[in-house]
Order: sequence, then structure tokens, then C-alpha cells
Amino acid sequence: MPNSPSVRVCETASTAETTQLGRTLGERLQPGDTVLLIGDLGAGKTCFIQGICSGLGVEEPVTSPTFTLINEYQGRLPVAHFDLYRLNDPESVLDIGFDEYIDSNQVCLIEWADKFLEIMPADAIEVRIEIGEGEGERRKLVMDLALLNRK
Repeated sequence: MPNSPSVRVCETASTAETTQLGRTLGERLQPGDTVLLIGDLGAGKTCFIQGICSGLGVEEPVTSPTFTLINEYQGRLPVAHFDLYRLNDPESVLDIGFDEYIDSNQVCLIEWADKFLEIMPADAIEVRIEIGEGEGERRKLVMDLALLNRK
């Protein structure tokens, strides 16, 4: 993640708050944007993506494409949602047509992007999600808050 004074940690205390933060980002995404979601299993990546899709106007249920690898949705912009957990090398990611999606005007949302950072776009939006300390559903999300100020 670039060293930027706008990179901050956002803390959410519930699934609803994590979803709302995603919705806020989704409302500001533009054609061709790519969002890299990085975090451990159960950290809240899919929940955040559900919020992003809501902010993009996707009305159908959003689920992680763990076995299908890619789910496509239509909102105010087309969305390609990747789950790279089960893939083991960059070639297997490229074999599913990754470059064509990245080079399109779709919004690409990529879970487990950190497994293949070497093939991710340099201008991608990176969001790191960590399970917070203590009880409850607390999450720490590290992202460039300047993105939330996009119009």
C-alpha cells in the first residue's frame, strides 16, 4: 500500500458497519477500478464486498465464488468478483481470463489478492481486513480514505 497520509485504519464493530463501509466505497467506484481484498479466512472480505456491490446497485445476492472462481453482477457498473483462494500459481489466475477482466470497464473485486500481487494492477485499491482484538465482530480495515471522498 502506498505511503500516503490518507491511508488510515477504520474500525468496525459489526457486520453491518463493515457492509456500510463497503457500500460507501462502492458508491464511489468508477469504471475499470480494481479492489484487492486482503485478510485471513473469516476476516470479513465477502461482507465488505457485499457492501461494495450494494453501493454499486447490485440487487441480486452476492456470495463468494469459492468454487466457481468468478461471479459476475450487474449494477450501475458491471462487477466481476474473484475468489483466488483455491488457485496455486499466477498462471492458473491468468488461465481464467483475469487479464481480460482487469483490462475492461468492469469493477473487479478480488478476494485473496495477496497470493498473486505480482499480477495485480499497480493502480488497484488495496483494502486489508483484520479481525480485531477482543470480543464481538470488531474488524480493522486499512485503506486509502481519499477513495471515500470520490464523487
